Amino acid sequence: MRINVILGLLCFSGLLSAQKKVLQHDDKDLWNRIRSVSISNSGDYVLYAKEQGEREQTIQLKDINGNLLYSHVRSNGGKFSNDSKYIAFTVNARKDSVKEMKRRKVKDKDMPKDTLVVYSIANSKETKIANVKSYKMPEKWSGIVAYMLEEIKKPKDTAKSKEKDTTKAKVKDTLKKGKKKPKKVSKKNGYHVVVRNLESGTQDTLKYVLTYAISKEGQFITYATTGEKEKDNAGVYLYDVKKSESKKLVSSHEKTKYPQLSISDSGERVSFVMDADSTKSLIKKPSLYGWKKGQDSASVLVASETNASKLLVSKDRRLNYSENEERLFFGLRTAPIVQDTTLLKEEIVNVEVWTYDEPRLYTVQELDVKDDQKKSYLSVYDFKSNTMVQIADTDFDNARYGDEGNSNYAVVANATPYMLQSQWTAQRPLDLHRVDLKTGEHTPIAKKVYGGNSLSPKGKYLYGYSRKDSTWFTYNLETLKYTALTKGRQFYNELHDYPDDPYSYGSAGWTEDDKKFLIYDRYDIWAFDPETGSSENLTNGRAQQIRYRYLRLDKEERSIPNKGPWMLSTFNEDSKYGGAAAFDPKRKTISQLIEGPYAYEIFWMAQDDKKKRLLFTRQSFTDFPNLWSTNTSFEGAKQISDINPQQSDYNWGTAEMVEWVSLDGKPLKGMLIKPENFDPNKKYPMIVNFYERSSDGLYRHRPPSYGRSTINYPFYASRGYLIFNPDVQYRDGYPGESAFNCVIPGVTMLIDKGFVDKDNIGVQGHSWGGYQIAYLVTKTDIFKAAESGAPVPNMISAYGGIRWWTGLSRQFQYEHTQSRIGGTPWEYPQRYIENSPIFNIDKINTPLLIMHNDADGHVPWYQGIEFFVSLRRLGKPSWFLNYNDEPHWPLKWQNRIDFNIRMQQFFDHYLKGEPKPVWMDRGVPALEKGINQGYDFVESDKE
Repeated sequence: MRINVILGLLCFSGLLSAQKKVLQHDDKDLWNRIRSVSISNSGDYVLYAKEQGEREQTIQLKDINGNLLYSHVRSNGGKFSNDSKYIAFTVNARKDSVKEMKRRKVKDKDMPKDTLVVYSIANSKETKIANVKSYKMPEKWSGIVAYMLEEIKKPKDTAKSKEKDTTKAKVKDTLKKGKKKPKKVSKKNGYHVVVRNLESGTQDTLKYVLTYAISKEGQFITYATTGEKEKDNAGVYLYDVKKSESKKLVSSHEKTKYPQLSISDSGERVSFVMDADSTKSLIKKPSLYGWKKGQDSASVLVASETNASKLLVSKDRRLNYSENEERLFFGLRTAPIVQDTTLLKEEIVNVEVWTYDEPRLYTVQELDVKDDQKKSYLSVYDFKSNTMVQIADTDFDNARYGDEGNSNYAVVANATPYMLQSQWTAQRPLDLHRVDLKTGEHTPIAKKVYGGNSLSPKGKYLYGYSRKDSTWFTYNLETLKYTALTKGRQFYNELHDYPDDPYSYGSAGWTEDDKKFLIYDRYDIWAFDPETGSSENLTNGRAQQIRYRYLRLDKEERSIPNKGPWMLSTFNEDSKYGGAAAFDPKRKTISQLIEGPYAYEIFWMAQDDKKKRLLFTRQSFTDFPNLWSTNTSFEGAKQISDINPQQSDYNWGTAEMVEWVSLDGKPLKGMLIKPENFDPNKKYPMIVNFYERSSDGLYRHRPPSYGRSTINYPFYASRGYLIFNPDVQYRDGYPGESAFNCVIPGVTMLIDKGFVDKDNIGVQGHSWGGYQIAYLVTKTDIFKAAESGAPVPNMISAYGGIRWWTGLSRQFQYEHTQSRIGGTPWEYPQRYIENSPIFNIDKINTPLLIMHNDADGHVPWYQGIEFFVSLRRLGKPSWFLNYNDEPHWPLKWQNRIDFNIRMQQFFDHYLKGEPKPVWMDRGVPALEKGINQGYDFVESDKE
């Protein structure tokens, strides 16, 4: 009797699984994602946005136990007030409504404006303010919100109407006399900024404001105004929130511009860049002004051209105060190069002159034009000595300072001597100088330093990682002493398989007062003395293959506290289990807090909460990364969100680790995705999808979506496919062969298990994955169909191309990075030929779908064309998708949907015997582009 009951339950369970829905493309829109997560400083509330189908967002306010307190649709940018009593966010118009208005050709100025919503948590009271352009709340103070209203709507009055009619009559009279219609004069009036008291609801209005800033800790707002009608009021003001009073800091005229405006954290200092030149001069000469509490008005700190450096004050570089507010960092720049405005368009010579030995390739210069036009050199004004120091200059143009601006020194870098060689080396060393922030004196530190120019939090050390000798190092900025911390030790990537110098595993940061520098190896955190190089392993995870990494929970943290506990993330390389641990830096002990077959990510901690409550996410292939709340001991963890309950209605999938050995004897791992209702006695079609190494993502959740470049795992698993994602290890000079040696034995291993339909295996990948697929199908017929996105079939022609998004030459990629050839075509011509599918394209028997877009900034799209036209020349079944004006992958919503539909129809036809769609049978003629998509099935293929 008991056996019959068990059998009955099993049958019923199978029936339930069989009744689950299969994912369709339209179902992808049902899935929600979590965006913009924050926890209140008190630790009592959680705020996040629920976004459905990558469209509109809904704000959700919950208490720490997950109870919903408030919700609002079409919301963006939610934030808590510092005292955790209020939330503020903006609401925009429905996207459907906006689309309809666009169809009616409604002008931008008449489109719906955002609404600001302020919600009182204690009173459950909602306040809405329409037509808001932007809003700000103090970071470290509570009580107000300031918001800028959109363009001011002026009420009509009779006098103006009559004056307007008279003007029209004059215009008509002028036209009759054959004269030109006078041009309309536009005038920027500024906007009204409203300062609202959140408790009382009272508010003040700051009129005709061009720009404004709120102090971080004080109760002050600085703003610049045109004055509008009362032109004598034009200038910069300081508004005292508590007194509801404005103090004028400087007077100007209504056409004055204020490109930079800043207020110190305390609100006791204000600085701004002011350009009072109302002429049409092409070269503006603004001045830097400053004001301090107690002064009657602001005064000029630095004037253009008359300063010690004889340079112009930059209007583009932001103004930043040092943490102690004794210094102001700003920019100086050389005079801009201006065009002769008297030249006609047909008189301007349009020619690009490329020079063989210029540091930057011309294509890089083109992309940098806007930045070069705004380029300035970091400078500092010292309020104690009332002196200015130029820190950076035309040669040493990259500058950094430490201790939030309080440090004695800055470090400047010059990369120009090494820019040309970076075209093929992909490394850019630096010449480094120390700059005394009091005197401006430059002292050389070293030449040709690999590894950057980062400064320790207190500014005592310059540090970095040199890939050339795989060494972390420090320079004491007082003594300029160099210390090699990890020389001869393995703090570099142990799995490195590029023909180049290996990268490091990174660092955790510095302990208080720059006492210790914490560096990662593959598994552990090591504490190094920056002076002596002596070290200590803090975590000892190597024996268990556990990777420990420091988690910075306090967003204000600059140094790692000496007192613990520290929160660490953990990852087991063997099982792929994630977790979290507590480390006591005094006792040097580790306590595992949580661990399991999940990926734990993204931690937020309440800053003023004595209970130290935090948020985290937990995910797996079957578990969406919902929000959980707990304390730093991970006791009593509670799930806060459950935004995709509909997943239980669908046939989903499972993920498991599989292992095999490559053809050259390397042990490998990979992921196998199975349908939820998997039956080991059946045979399933399988799609192989891979890039390089992906097995660490075994417990990563992949929600249904319109992916821009790859198959969606749950979508295909739901529809009865297996998905295999194998890891690949590479040998220098032979990337294609390496992929073959790793992928194919993994496929045959799965075939041997008996549940893979060996006659219906497909392969799909994009970019580097697209190249490897193009190579594989020249060497094997094991795949019945393949989709290759943005592939490189010809490494010789691709070597000489440009990566148009960056303007960089592609040479470095083949010599040193991902393409892994290890040298130039004239050094290793045979390697380029052997690894280029184009030279063996006649051996391809696998039908191919190729996607390559004409605005691809990574891989030259003519590579996809070269691949396709060669296949076409040989009569090989192939289709080419080019999404016009799209980059390396389709980004536009409608194009991503289209790509997903076509890829599914392609694989369903070849791997499941589904009818052929019209677009595969006869294409989509140019005459029908954008009209008929050809998704329907060919009549002769239908039953």
